Amino acid sequence: MLEKEGYEVIAVSNGKYGIEQAMIFPPAMIICDWMMPGLTGIDVCRYIKNSPYLSTTFFILLTSLGSTADRVKGLDAGADDFITKPIENNELRARVRAGLRLHQLSQDLQNQKQLLEKELAEAADYVMSLLPMPMTSPLDIDFRFIPSRQLGGDCFDYYWLDSEYLAIYLLDTAGHGLRATLLSISVFNLLRARALKGLNYYQPSEVLKALNETFPMNDQNDKYFTIWYGVYHLPQRKLTYASAGHPPAILVPEDRNYHPVIHKLRTPGMPIGMFLEANYTDSTCEVEKNSSLYIFSDGAYEITKADGEIWGLDTFVQTLINVSKTPNYQLEQIVKILIHSHSQPSFEDDLSILKIQFY
Repeated sequence: MLEKEGYEVIAVSNGKYGIEQAMIFPPAMIICDWMMPGLTGIDVCRYIKNSPYLSTTFFILLTSLGSTADRVKGLDAGADDFITKPIENNELRARVRAGLRLHQLSQDLQNQKQLLEKELAEAADYVMSLLPMPMTSPLDIDFRFIPSRQLGGDCFDYYWLDSEYLAIYLLDTAGHGLRATLLSISVFNLLRARALKGLNYYQPSEVLKALNETFPMNDQNDKYFTIWYGVYHLPQRKLTYASAGHPPAILVPEDRNYHPVIHKLRTPGMPIGMFLEANYTDSTCEVEKNSSLYIFSDGAYEITKADGEIWGLDTFVQTLINVSKTPNYQLEQIVKILIHSHSQPSFEDDLSILKIQFY
């Protein structure tokens, strides 16, 4: 009947051979008898739907079983439709046409998904190409940037304002995807080029205020971002900083007794773009020799563990303290702990972390 309708049909005699043929010639549709020797139609259906190469294949179970419990069992296995014996020609044609339409829709969606993932991967590569090179003198700055599968809006940079002052910042745009990334790149380019004329880039609170006025969320597809911005004066070992809704930077001083007293560096301030009239304040601290400063996005601690619990900031900070007790430790050790503790193969959000070692 199907061949007379112009369809190309491959007929096989059992489930095992059917799966083998499907792997060689991926079909748009499979019509499979429920009751068969060896692999049943349910077995075949589960295999097909669990295969990444065949999961979009429209699967029809051919059965004489008509109870609700049987249909539920078939649906749980992944069946898309049922045809009850004896087969009626008009019903078969109608169900095949409908199934092929749904298969084509699934294929289109799959193609769009792959295209989007490719674009996100390219965007992640572009963001990584913008990031600064690690620094080894007069400070040691290392970082890790692990983009999420959807790509978030993390971005960071550090550069010398002059021979004595180093600017450091990390921002995190709300949401995921290209819109979030485009906003973070816009801010990145603006700050690196010092394109806001007349702005005192040595004063963190003024930088945040200028960014808030430049990027109102109403003009950015309702996107806003958090940011931590600091300026370090090398001769005086003084760090001036301000934050806008961002997690605190963590300053871990050297402690030969392995009981370091950490400092959470954060100032009050709303995320950038939320409220035009928002104000931001500066704070300063002295940086002792051999201290370590960590600046990170919330993707570093809002991760799901294997038991379903969320890490949280306190657990992350304690991890920093524990690792810092190890002589000559590297940032990679912290990242490995985060990856090992995570329950999924990829992170839900971008993971960005900078480690600045002061000598």
